[in-house]
Amino acid sequence: MTRFRFTVEYDGRPYLGWQRQDHGPSVQAAIEEAILQVTGETVDVHASGRTDAGVHARAMPAHADIAKSLTPFRLMEAINARLKPQPVAIIDCAQAPNWHARFDCTGRRYHYRIINRRAPLSFDAGLAWRVPTTLDVEAMHAAAQTLVGQHDFTTFRSAKCQAKSPLRTLDRLEVTRVGEEVHIYAAARSFLHHQVRSMVGCLKLVGEGKWSSDDLAAALAARDRDALGLNAPPDGLYFIGATYPELSVGFTTD
Repeated sequence: MTRFRFTVEYDGRPYLGWQRQDHGPSVQAAIEEAILQVTGETVDVHASGRTDAGVHARAMPAHADIAKSLTPFRLMEAINARLKPQPVAIIDCAQAPNWHARFDCTGRRYHYRIINRRAPLSFDAGLAWRVPTTLDVEAMHAAAQTLVGQHDFTTFRSAKCQAKSPLRTLDRLEVTRVGEEVHIYAAARSFLHHQVRSMVGCLKLVGEGKWSSDDLAAALAARDRDALGLNAPPDGLYFIGATYPELSVGFTTD
């Protein structure tokens, strides 16, 4: 058996998320089916994270153990050929003995795109969240710092979250504007289910002037999902990177 490390890029719109599902398509199942066609082997593909339905990835690390003798380049090319025309691609492949995409990961990063304009989206529908009201990015960034650090993020956690503890340490939450787009970057060792989307939704309320930094702090302190102001849609969310202490190669587009 050879363990191969993949870097995966995908448009999440056609899928119910990364994880294999019994009732619909997933990114994991698409890659596993492609590997079966290439090698004749039924394998499990493990990723560093699990994205929800409609969430995208630019650099998702993953791995699989394969018996067939193939070079990383030939394997990558063959998998990508079988994935067509699905919006999933292996953009890098290497041998990685004794490496685990999920358990060895020490940090994960997300990027959320808001397109801040009144006109509807033509090219970016499903790939960003259109917010027509002009957002105060400076206020959003200042409020975001309330969430940085270790906190009980129960308010920002899905009721379906299976994590044992709501405690998480948020290393970075940054809000910037690039033209008509508002970009939100979040980094942590790990995230709760819906945590990033919930934080973005509340920051949007701050940007509209409906919430203040104090309101955001109060929602955090409430430790109650009912205190959440808004959960952002999956459209604008991208998994953009992961860190591994033993690797010099970066898995990020940030």
